[in-house]
Amino acid sequence: MQHRLNQNDVTNRVNVEDADQVRDTVLALFSQRFPGSDLAPLRRAFDDVRALFEGRYPGYLVCDTLYHDMRHTLDVTLATARLIDGHDRTQAEVDQLGARRAMLGVIIALLHDSGYMKRYSEAQVENGAVFTKIHVGRSADFLARYLPSIGFGNEAPVAARLVHYTGYEMDIDDIKVDDARDRMLGCLVGTADLVGQMSDRMYIEKCRDFLYQEFVFGNIARETLPDGREVVRYSSPEDLIIKTPGFYEYVARSRIEKKLGGVDRYAAAHFGGGNLYQLEIDRNMNYLRDTIEQGKFERLRRFSYSMSRNLRRVA
Repeated sequence: MQHRLNQNDVTNRVNVEDADQVRDTVLALFSQRFPGSDLAPLRRAFDDVRALFEGRYPGYLVCDTLYHDMRHTLDVTLATARLIDGHDRTQAEVDQLGARRAMLGVIIALLHDSGYMKRYSEAQVENGAVFTKIHVGRSADFLARYLPSIGFGNEAPVAARLVHYTGYEMDIDDIKVDDARDRMLGCLVGTADLVGQMSDRMYIEKCRDFLYQEFVFGNIARETLPDGREVVRYSSPEDLIIKTPGFYEYVARSRIEKKLGGVDRYAAAHFGGGNLYQLEIDRNMNYLRDTIEQGKFERLRRFSYSMSRNLRRVA
Protein backbone atom coordinates (compact mmCIF):
# COMPACT_ATOMS: atom_id res chain seq x y z
CA MET A 1 0.00 0.00 0.00
CA GLN A 2 1.25 3.47 -0.87
CA HIS A 3 1.98 6.03 1.85
CA ARG A 4 -1.26 6.45 3.80
CA LEU A 5 -2.81 9.90 3.62
CA ASN A 6 -3.69 11.45 6.97
CA GLN A 7 -7.35 11.83 6.10
CA ASN A 8 -7.78 8.30 4.77
CA ASP A 9 -9.07 5.11 6.34
CA VAL A 10 -7.03 1.96 6.87
CA THR A 11 -7.35 0.96 3.21
CA ASN A 12 -6.01 4.37 2.16
CA ARG A 13 -8.97 4.61 -0.26
CA VAL A 14 -11.76 6.28 1.73
CA ASN A 15 -11.51 9.86 2.99
CA VAL A 16 -13.11 9.72 6.44
CA GLU A 17 -13.46 13.49 6.50
CA ASP A 18 -15.86 13.24 3.54
CA ALA A 19 -19.32 12.26 4.79
CA ASP A 20 -20.64 11.62 1.29
CA GLN A 21 -17.76 9.30 0.45
CA VAL A 22 -18.20 7.26 3.62
CA ARG A 23 -21.98 7.10 3.10
CA ASP A 24 -21.59 5.90 -0.48
CA THR A 25 -18.97 3.32 0.56
CA VAL A 26 -21.25 1.85 3.23
CA LEU A 27 -24.31 1.84 0.95
CA ALA A 28 -22.34 0.12 -1.80
CA LEU A 29 -21.06 -2.49 0.65
CA PHE A 30 -24.55 -3.26 1.98
CA SER A 31 -26.08 -3.26 -1.50
CA GLN A 32 -23.66 -6.04 -2.34
CA ARG A 33 -24.06 -7.90 0.95
CA PHE A 34 -27.87 -7.55 1.08
CA PRO A 35 -29.03 -7.33 -2.56
CA GLY A 36 -32.53 -5.95 -3.09
CA SER A 37 -32.78 -4.42 0.40
CA ASP A 38 -34.25 -0.96 0.87
CA LEU A 39 -31.38 1.10 2.28
CA ALA A 40 -33.27 4.43 2.20
CA PRO A 41 -33.46 4.68 6.02
CA LEU A 42 -29.68 4.32 6.22
CA ARG A 43 -29.13 7.02 3.61
CA ARG A 44 -31.50 9.28 5.55
CA ALA A 45 -29.59 8.60 8.77
CA PHE A 46 -26.30 9.64 7.19
CA ASP A 47 -27.86 12.91 6.05
CA ASP A 48 -29.43 13.59 9.44
CA VAL A 49 -26.22 12.88 11.34
CA ARG A 50 -24.30 15.23 9.08
CA ALA A 51 -26.91 17.92 9.79
CA LEU A 52 -26.57 17.20 13.53
CA PHE A 53 -22.81 17.70 13.56
CA GLU A 54 -23.02 20.79 11.37
CA GLY A 55 -25.62 22.52 13.56
CA ARG A 56 -28.49 22.13 11.08
CA TYR A 57 -30.53 19.58 13.04
CA PRO A 58 -33.60 21.05 14.79
CA GLY A 59 -32.93 21.90 18.42
CA TYR A 60 -29.17 21.29 18.36
CA LEU A 61 -26.04 23.42 18.13
CA VAL A 62 -23.01 22.67 15.96
CA CYS A 63 -20.61 20.04 17.31
CA ASP A 64 -17.88 21.67 19.40
CA THR A 65 -16.04 18.59 20.69
CA LEU A 66 -12.64 18.37 19.01
CA TYR A 67 -11.89 14.66 19.32
CA HIS A 68 -15.41 13.24 19.10
CA ASP A 69 -16.17 15.00 15.84
CA MET A 70 -17.72 13.99 12.54
CA ARG A 71 -14.50 12.36 11.37
CA HIS A 72 -14.44 10.07 14.40
CA THR A 73 -18.08 9.12 13.83
CA LEU A 74 -17.48 8.36 10.15
CA ASP A 75 -14.41 6.26 10.94
CA VAL A 76 -16.36 4.22 13.51
CA THR A 77 -19.34 3.88 11.19
CA LEU A 78 -17.21 2.57 8.34
CA ALA A 79 -15.53 0.09 10.68
CA THR A 80 -18.94 -1.07 11.93
CA ALA A 81 -20.20 -1.74 8.41
CA ARG A 82 -17.06 -3.71 7.58
CA LEU A 83 -17.24 -5.85 10.73
CA ILE A 84 -20.90 -6.58 10.02
CA ASP A 85 -20.02 -7.58 6.46
CA GLY A 86 -17.21 -9.83 7.70
CA HIS A 87 -19.53 -11.43 10.22
CA ASP A 88 -22.34 -12.20 7.82
CA ARG A 89 -20.09 -13.54 5.08
CA THR A 90 -18.70 -16.15 7.51
CA GLN A 91 -21.88 -17.25 9.32
CA ALA A 92 -24.62 -19.74 8.58
CA GLU A 93 -27.81 -18.05 7.41
CA VAL A 94 -29.55 -18.59 10.74
CA ASP A 95 -26.82 -16.65 12.56
CA GLN A 96 -26.45 -13.81 10.08
CA LEU A 97 -27.55 -10.36 11.14
CA GLY A 98 -29.41 -9.57 7.95
CA ALA A 99 -30.09 -6.25 6.26
CA ARG A 100 -32.33 -4.59 8.83
CA ARG A 101 -30.20 -5.44 11.85
CA ALA A 102 -27.09 -4.43 9.87
CA MET A 103 -28.63 -1.04 9.12
CA LEU A 104 -29.53 -0.64 12.78
CA GLY A 105 -25.92 -1.29 13.76
CA VAL A 106 -24.63 1.37 11.40
CA ILE A 107 -27.24 3.86 12.63
CA ILE A 108 -26.18 3.19 16.22
CA ALA A 109 -22.58 3.83 15.18
CA LEU A 110 -23.61 7.07 13.47
CA LEU A 111 -25.30 8.28 16.65
CA HIS A 112 -23.15 6.65 19.32
CA ASP A 113 -21.65 10.04 20.30
CA SER A 114 -24.76 12.16 19.76
CA GLY A 115 -24.77 12.65 23.53
CA TYR A 116 -21.91 15.12 23.15
CA MET A 117 -24.15 17.45 21.13
CA LYS A 118 -25.51 20.47 22.92
CA ARG A 119 -29.18 21.33 22.67
CA TYR A 120 -30.20 24.96 22.14
CA SER A 121 -31.16 25.03 25.81
CA GLU A 122 -27.58 24.05 26.70
CA ALA A 123 -25.88 26.91 24.87
CA GLN A 124 -24.36 28.10 28.14
CA VAL A 125 -22.42 24.80 28.53
CA GLU A 126 -18.78 25.55 27.73
CA ASN A 127 -18.21 22.47 25.58
CA GLY A 128 -20.05 19.26 24.77
CA ALA A 129 -17.22 17.32 26.40
CA VAL A 130 -18.69 18.43 29.73
CA PHE A 131 -21.08 15.50 29.15
CA THR A 132 -18.27 12.94 28.77
CA LYS A 133 -19.30 10.83 31.76
CA ILE A 134 -22.96 10.68 30.71
CA HIS A 135 -22.73 11.04 26.95
CA VAL A 136 -23.65 7.42 26.18
CA GLY A 137 -26.88 7.69 28.14
CA ARG A 138 -27.64 10.90 26.28
CA SER A 139 -26.91 9.10 23.01
CA ALA A 140 -29.33 6.35 24.02
CA ASP A 141 -32.01 8.98 24.61
CA PHE A 142 -31.34 10.53 21.20
CA LEU A 143 -31.56 7.14 19.47
CA ALA A 144 -34.85 6.33 21.21
CA ARG A 145 -36.35 9.60 19.96
CA TYR A 146 -34.80 9.46 16.49
CA LEU A 147 -35.33 5.88 15.30
CA PRO A 148 -39.13 6.06 14.96
CA SER A 149 -38.69 8.93 12.48
CA ILE A 150 -36.96 6.59 9.98
CA GLY A 151 -39.18 3.57 10.51
CA PHE A 152 -37.11 1.83 13.18
CA GLY A 153 -39.40 2.49 16.13
CA ASN A 154 -39.64 -1.19 17.05
CA GLU A 155 -35.85 -1.35 17.37
CA ALA A 156 -35.54 1.82 19.47
CA PRO A 157 -35.55 0.11 22.90
CA VAL A 158 -32.83 -2.40 22.00
CA ALA A 159 -30.76 0.27 20.22
CA ALA A 160 -30.84 2.40 23.37
CA ARG A 161 -29.25 -0.53 25.20
CA LEU A 162 -26.80 -1.57 22.49
CA VAL A 163 -25.20 1.89 22.28
CA HIS A 164 -23.85 1.24 25.78
CA TYR A 165 -21.44 -1.26 24.23
CA THR A 166 -19.47 1.84 23.16
CA GLY A 167 -19.07 3.30 26.65
CA TYR A 168 -18.42 2.69 30.31
CA GLU A 169 -21.62 3.92 31.96
CA MET A 170 -22.86 0.31 32.09
CA ASP A 171 -20.85 -2.87 32.39
CA ILE A 172 -21.28 -4.87 29.21
CA ASP A 173 -22.31 -7.92 31.23
CA ASP A 174 -25.24 -5.90 32.60
CA ILE A 175 -26.66 -4.96 29.17
CA LYS A 176 -29.66 -7.25 28.74
CA VAL A 177 -30.82 -8.30 25.27
CA ASP A 178 -32.91 -11.34 24.35
CA ASP A 179 -31.47 -12.18 20.93
CA ALA A 180 -27.88 -13.37 20.52
CA ARG A 181 -27.73 -11.49 17.21
CA ASP A 182 -28.43 -8.23 19.03
CA ARG A 183 -25.67 -9.03 21.48
CA MET A 184 -23.34 -9.67 18.56
CA LEU A 185 -24.39 -6.36 17.02
CA GLY A 186 -23.50 -4.54 20.23
CA CYS A 187 -20.09 -6.20 20.29
CA LEU A 188 -19.44 -5.24 16.68
CA VAL A 189 -20.33 -1.58 17.25
CA GLY A 190 -18.37 -1.41 20.49
CA THR A 191 -15.34 -2.96 18.82
CA ALA A 192 -15.60 -0.62 15.84
CA ASP A 193 -15.57 2.35 18.21
CA LEU A 194 -12.20 1.24 19.58
CA VAL A 195 -10.47 -0.02 16.45
CA GLY A 196 -11.78 2.83 14.31
CA GLN A 197 -10.24 5.55 16.45
CA MET A 198 -7.04 3.76 17.44
CA SER A 199 -6.19 2.93 13.82
CA ASP A 200 -6.59 6.57 12.74
CA ARG A 201 -3.29 7.71 11.26
CA MET A 202 -3.49 10.84 13.45
CA TYR A 203 -4.67 9.05 16.58
CA ILE A 204 -1.68 10.03 18.71
CA GLU A 205 -1.80 13.71 17.77
CA LYS A 206 -5.56 13.77 18.29
CA CYS A 207 -5.14 12.33 21.79
CA ARG A 208 -2.58 14.97 22.66
CA ASP A 209 -4.24 17.99 21.08
CA PHE A 210 -7.96 17.18 21.36
CA LEU A 211 -8.79 14.28 23.68
CA TYR A 212 -6.86 15.77 26.57
CA GLN A 213 -8.90 18.97 26.26
CA GLU A 214 -12.11 16.93 26.32
CA PHE A 215 -10.88 15.12 29.43
CA VAL A 216 -10.33 18.51 31.09
CA PHE A 217 -13.87 19.65 30.25
CA GLY A 218 -15.30 16.32 31.39
CA ASN A 219 -13.41 16.20 34.72
CA ILE A 220 -11.56 13.09 33.60
CA ALA A 221 -8.02 14.50 33.54
CA ARG A 222 -8.45 15.81 37.08
CA GLU A 223 -11.33 15.06 39.38
CA THR A 224 -12.18 16.35 42.83
CA LEU A 225 -13.79 13.62 44.91
CA PRO A 226 -16.66 14.27 47.34
CA ASP A 227 -14.21 14.17 50.25
CA GLY A 228 -12.13 16.95 48.66
CA ARG A 229 -9.25 14.80 47.44
CA GLU A 230 -8.05 15.42 43.88
CA VAL A 231 -7.37 12.54 41.53
CA VAL A 232 -4.96 13.40 38.71
CA ARG A 233 -5.25 10.89 35.88
CA TYR A 234 -3.52 12.93 33.20
CA SER A 235 -1.42 15.89 34.26
CA SER A 236 -0.80 17.17 30.73
CA PRO A 237 -1.34 16.31 27.06
CA GLU A 238 2.07 14.63 27.01
CA ASP A 239 1.19 12.59 30.09
CA LEU A 240 -1.91 11.32 28.27
CA ILE A 241 0.01 10.04 25.26
CA ILE A 242 2.74 8.55 27.46
CA LYS A 243 0.00 6.50 29.16
CA THR A 244 -1.73 5.58 25.88
CA PRO A 245 0.24 2.35 25.19
CA GLY A 246 -0.74 1.11 28.65
CA PHE A 247 -4.39 2.03 28.00
CA TYR A 248 -4.30 0.08 24.78
CA GLU A 249 -2.67 -3.03 26.24
CA TYR A 250 -4.56 -3.28 29.52
CA VAL A 251 -7.90 -1.57 28.83
CA ALA A 252 -8.77 -1.41 25.13
CA ARG A 253 -7.23 -4.71 24.04
CA SER A 254 -8.66 -6.53 27.05
CA ARG A 255 -12.10 -5.07 26.37
CA ILE A 256 -11.98 -6.09 22.71
CA GLU A 257 -10.86 -9.65 23.42
CA LYS A 258 -12.89 -10.40 26.57
CA LYS A 259 -15.90 -8.13 27.04
CA LEU A 260 -16.56 -7.75 23.31
CA GLY A 261 -15.78 -11.32 22.31
CA GLY A 262 -12.85 -10.74 19.96
CA VAL A 263 -15.15 -9.84 17.08
CA ASP A 264 -12.44 -7.72 15.48
CA ARG A 265 -11.55 -11.03 13.77
CA TYR A 266 -14.33 -10.30 11.29
CA ALA A 267 -12.27 -7.47 9.83
CA ALA A 268 -9.98 -10.04 8.23
CA ALA A 269 -12.99 -11.79 6.73
CA HIS A 270 -14.19 -8.51 5.26
CA PHE A 271 -10.80 -7.59 3.80
CA GLY A 272 -10.24 -11.11 2.53
CA GLY A 273 -6.91 -11.48 4.30
CA GLY A 274 -5.33 -9.54 7.14
CA ASN A 275 -6.99 -7.31 9.70
CA LEU A 276 -6.03 -3.86 8.44
CA TYR A 277 -7.38 -2.21 11.57
CA GLN A 278 -5.05 -4.21 13.80
CA LEU A 279 -2.16 -3.59 11.42
CA GLU A 280 -2.62 0.18 11.70
CA ILE A 281 -3.14 0.06 15.47
CA ASP A 282 0.12 -1.86 15.84
CA ARG A 283 1.85 0.69 13.63
CA ASN A 284 0.53 3.55 15.77
CA MET A 285 1.50 1.90 19.05
CA ASN A 286 4.98 0.98 17.82
CA TYR A 287 5.54 4.52 16.61
CA LEU A 288 4.32 5.94 19.90
CA ARG A 289 6.46 3.60 22.02
CA ASP A 290 9.51 4.51 19.95
CA THR A 291 8.69 8.21 20.31
CA ILE A 292 8.35 7.88 24.09
CA GLU A 293 11.58 5.89 24.45
CA GLN A 294 13.52 8.45 22.43
CA GLY A 295 11.73 11.44 23.94
CA LYS A 296 11.21 12.88 20.46
CA PHE A 297 7.68 14.21 20.82
CA GLU A 298 8.33 16.72 18.04
CA ARG A 299 7.80 13.78 15.67
CA LEU A 300 4.08 13.91 16.38
CA ARG A 301 3.01 16.36 13.71
CA ARG A 302 0.59 14.53 11.44
CA PHE A 303 -2.38 16.71 10.54
CA SER A 304 -5.23 16.93 8.05
CA TYR A 305 -7.42 19.81 6.93
CA SER A 306 -10.02 18.96 9.56
CA MET A 307 -7.43 18.74 12.32
CA SER A 308 -5.82 22.05 11.32
CA ARG A 309 -9.24 23.68 11.43
CA ASN A 310 -9.88 22.29 14.91
CA LEU A 311 -6.47 23.50 16.11
CA ARG A 312 -7.43 27.02 15.01
CA ARG A 313 -10.61 26.65 17.08
CA VAL A 314 -8.53 25.70 20.14
CA ALA A 315 -6.24 28.69 19.61
